[in-house]
Amino acid sequence: MKSIVLLIVKIIELYSYVLLAAVIFSWLYQFNIINTASGVVRAIGDFLYKATEPVLRPLRRFVPFIGGIDISPIVLLLLLWLVSDMLLRYVAPAVP
Repeated sequence: MKSIVLLIVKIIELYSYVLLAAVIFSWLYQFNIINTASGVVRAIGDFLYKATEPVLRPLRRFVPFIGGIDISPIVLLLLLWLVSDMLLRYVAPAVP
C-alpha cells in the first residue's frame, strides 16, 4: 500500500512539472518569444494545453482573475502540494 501512495505522490510531482512548463510556455507565447510557426513548438504547446486545461477549466469557475492575471495554476499547484503532503503524512506512515 505504501508503494501505491509513493507512486501517486510521484505522479502528482510529475504533473506539477507539466503544469509549471505550461505556465512558462504560455508566458513565452504571450510575449512572442517562441516561434509558434514551428511544428515542434506547436506540438509541445498542444500537449501542455491538453494535459492541463481539463483540470484548470473547472477551477477557473471558482478562482477569479486578479488584475487580469489567471491564478488558477497557482491554486492548482498549491492543491497538488497539499494532497501530496497529506498522502505522505497521514496515509503512508499509517500503512505498515
